[in-house]
Formats: sequence, structure tokens, C-alpha cells
Amino acid sequence: MNELKQNILQCIGNTSLLPLRNVVPGNGAGILLKLENENPTGSMKDRMALAMIETAEADGRLRPGGSVVEATGGSTGVSLSLVCAVRRHPLHVVTSDAFSREKLAHMKVLGATLEIVPSDSGRMTEKLTRDMIAAAGTVAEKTGAFWTDQMKNQDQLSAYHKMAEEIWTQTGGRIDVFVQSVGTSASLRGIGEDLRRHKRQLRIVAVEPSESPVLSGGRPGAHKIDGVGAGFVVPLWQPALADHVEQVSTEEATAMALRLAREEGLFAGTSTGANVVAALRSAEQLPPGATIVTVMCDTGMKYLSRLSPT
Repeated sequence: MNELKQNILQCIGNTSLLPLRNVVPGNGAGILLKLENENPTGSMKDRMALAMIETAEADGRLRPGGSVVEATGGSTGVSLSLVCAVRRHPLHVVTSDAFSREKLAHMKVLGATLEIVPSDSGRMTEKLTRDMIAAAGTVAEKTGAFWTDQMKNQDQLSAYHKMAEEIWTQTGGRIDVFVQSVGTSASLRGIGEDLRRHKRQLRIVAVEPSESPVLSGGRPGAHKIDGVGAGFVVPLWQPALADHVEQVSTEEATAMALRLAREEGLFAGTSTGANVVAALRSAEQLPPGATIVTVMCDTGMKYLSRLSPT
């Protein structure tokens, strides 16, 4: 019998790992999807939000009842809103109209105060990312709020180390490739470096928008894959960790998100779509029976207004 949970935060983690049945490579390799939509807000970001807040509370950077600020495209903001609601910390979120209205509404419901930075026609750009970060820094300076600063905060890596341990246990160590899209790069780095401690020859594939291929050495551009592709090389990125950077377009990511819903019954966002596109491409280079693990980053309910067919 399962023990009674003390609060919703104890429901974070220990998510399922599911093999895809229909969206599969033609060469007999298998793709496993880590279902992070099972977390309380429907996102893997619940893990890192809890780690950042708990660590700051433990070392005194965040006092009881102290305020928190963050710049975020939405999922981190929703997750921080949940954690701060339970921990009783007022939260100020700097975000933008470039991100799904479902995420913005979710943050408000959980009690966060939102500051909206206007975007360029609803698109993610380098300028927007930098403007949001600058605004969050100003709030922290003026109010004394604790800035979680997800672009630089290494406290979150411990959460992804735990996620890697789940993956390793669930696969029984049978994993050949790990694929993950890059936003702050914390999940790719945390999961990748921990899995590599178990298996040195593991292949790691990073994913970025083809419209803004900065990790591949290209020029920044505008795209509509929420939560990834900041438009510049993010501080937590470690180029030596990834064996390859796969570029996926917004159109390809969106089409795959819809395909996953219709063929697998898995309703996910565009970053998940990008992950699966990259996983299928990676599979083409592998022998039959090889195993690729990637991540269902969040639920498609966060993007319903964008993904719903007209």
C-alpha cells in the first residue's frame, strides 16, 4: 500500500517510461518516451523548480515567506508557481505573449504575479529572451526577491540526475542514445552526464530549432517551439557533452506533436515533437534492437489553443 503523501510536491518524479508503438523507426530500433506529463503541473520542470527552491531555502538564500522572481517561457513559471504556492513564497514571473495563454493562465491560477514582455509577432527571439532576463534582474535588484535565474542555476542539476537514475533503472541499463531538446540545457546536461557515468559510450543528441541553430554555430532566428532555442548559447550548455546537435523546425515539431496524439494517444507539446523527430533520425544510424530514450517534456494541454486543428 502506498504511503499517504504530505503535499503535492511529493508527487513529483518517478514518472513512467513508455515504448512508442506506431511512431517507430523502420529498422527495428526502439524509442522510449519518459512521460513527464505525469508530474503535478504536467511538466518535467516541476523537478527543477522544487530543487531550486529547496536548495535556496536550505542554505538561507530564500527566507520563509521570501519572494521569488524568474524569467520564463511558461513551464518553469508554472512549476515555480506550484512550488511557491505550497512553500508560501510570493512569485513574480517575467514572461511574454510569445508563449501559450494556457501557461500564463495556469501561473495566475496558482497565485503568481505576471509581467508580460511584448514579443515580435508571438515568436521566440534572442532579444525577447534577453529582455525578459533583464527585467527579472531589475525586479530582484529593486525588491530583494530571490532570483532563481534558471539560465545559470546549477542547483537544478540534481533534479535531473535523479531523473537519469529513474531512466537507468527503468531501462535496466539498456540505453544506447539519449535525445533531449535544449532550453536552459539543464535537463540535457543533468540527465546526460549522469547516464554517462553509468555508460561511457552512450550517445547524446541535443535538439534545437532549425530556425535558430546557434548551438550548431548558426545565426539566431525566430521560432515557435516553446521553452527551447533561446537564441544564444546558454551558460549551462557544454558542447563536449553532446555527440550531435539535431535541428528540427517548428513545422516538423508541431506535425509530430499531432502525430503522437493521433497515433499513440500521447498529447504533448512541440518540444516533445522535436524530441521524437530527432529520435527517429538518430534511429536511422542504429542497428535493430537498439534503444533510444527521449522525453515527453510536458502535456499538450499547455498548448491546446495552438495545437488544436482548425
